[in-house]
Amino acid sequence: MTKFNELNLNPKVLKAIEEAGYETPTPIQEGAIPPALEGRDVLGIAQTGTGKTASFTLPMITLLARGRARARMPRSLVLCPTRELAAQVAENFDTYTKHLKLTKALLIGGVSFKEQEALIDRGVDVLIATPGRLLDHFERGKLLLTGVQIMVVDEADRMLDMGFIPDIERIFSLTPFTRQTLFFSATMASEIERITDTFLSAPARIEVARQATASETIEQGVVMFKGGRRDREASAKRKVLRALIDAEGEKCTNAIIFCNRKTDVDICAKSLKKYGYNAAAIHGDLDQSQRMKTLDGFRDGSLRLLVASDVAARGLDIPSVSHVFNFDVPGHAEDYVHRIGRTGRAGREGKAVTICSGRDEKALDAIEKLIQKEIPRLDNPVKDEPKPEKAKPEKQADAKKPERKKSDGKKGESKKGRGRRDDSGPAVVGMGDHLPSFIALSFDERRAS
Repeated sequence: MTKFNELNLNPKVLKAIEEAGYETPTPIQEGAIPPALEGRDVLGIAQTGTGKTASFTLPMITLLARGRARARMPRSLVLCPTRELAAQVAENFDTYTKHLKLTKALLIGGVSFKEQEALIDRGVDVLIATPGRLLDHFERGKLLLTGVQIMVVDEADRMLDMGFIPDIERIFSLTPFTRQTLFFSATMASEIERITDTFLSAPARIEVARQATASETIEQGVVMFKGGRRDREASAKRKVLRALIDAEGEKCTNAIIFCNRKTDVDICAKSLKKYGYNAAAIHGDLDQSQRMKTLDGFRDGSLRLLVASDVAARGLDIPSVSHVFNFDVPGHAEDYVHRIGRTGRAGREGKAVTICSGRDEKALDAIEKLIQKEIPRLDNPVKDEPKPEKAKPEKQADAKKPERKKSDGKKGESKKGRGRRDDSGPAVVGMGDHLPSFIALSFDERRAS
């Protein structure tokens, strides 16, 4: 089995790896690090929780150990789809560069421009950014990308699939043609792969697992949910969620609960807190400081349940997450793989449970088709309450229907009888059948009378 010291990494990097407690590289690290150190482009595909971040941070640090940064001209660039993922990559660099004098800057939204500009002005070896904030700094004239030697696109499929294509293309056009490019992702659909051909030159393709597979250490299950009345469906669904959490008992040490919409994230978190659960929400509309505070609480164990949108699904390395609950079935099948990949990481066991309503069955079918596996059906922990039966009137043997009153057409009759035709009396005589005698008289005869 390969050891890190066999991968030609910088000795100071190896020392930091050893202090972090790692000895053996994961398959994606073992496959990606050697070609990256050779200066080749790399396309790395592996399921979540396999150490993709270290697959590019370790060779980058080794390559950047020689050289010096210049003001406003970073030597390397790492693009991430979300603020949280960018912050996590920055933490990895801090861990592995502790014995090297390499500088970094983190450019993400929700943080003061001035603080970020001060770092860029001093010169940075590693620039970690989200596309929007990076272009904001460039348009302000505070940043040049002509000195980028190594460029990394982390969670490449998500970056391209989320509508970042124009921004990515523009950023690539601002970097030197001679740069080294590394793409890493958990999934790589064929149409996305065609786009990567534009950005990569004869890449070393490392695919250590079948695309879009979940770790075998994750126990999966789905509860088929019938909501009944539409106005009570959301409330009933939250009741099922609470019952699922309670059913796991002490085995559920912490969990991430995923919702499709930000509004549902807030509502679900408030509902859980109302019922006494230690829960908090995280999504893209929250202030960055609040998001980081919530994540820190979840990491250190002071927060048990993290209710999240897909902003937290991609690439976040939160160790020892025991459970993932999909309150909603994700609209994109690939997102299911990323969501449940938050548990069962680094060989640990995990459990992922999805609540599926009738309207989500097509999305569930797409997920099972993608992972090429049927997800076991679980019993609904909330038993349907029996509907109270309506009291039926007792039948009387000789009971007769009340006779309907016949209308005599006189004033003061009940309103019920008006306008109804009664065929039981004598036939109605029309004007053509009976002619009053005075009408038959001639004009002179009427005058005479």
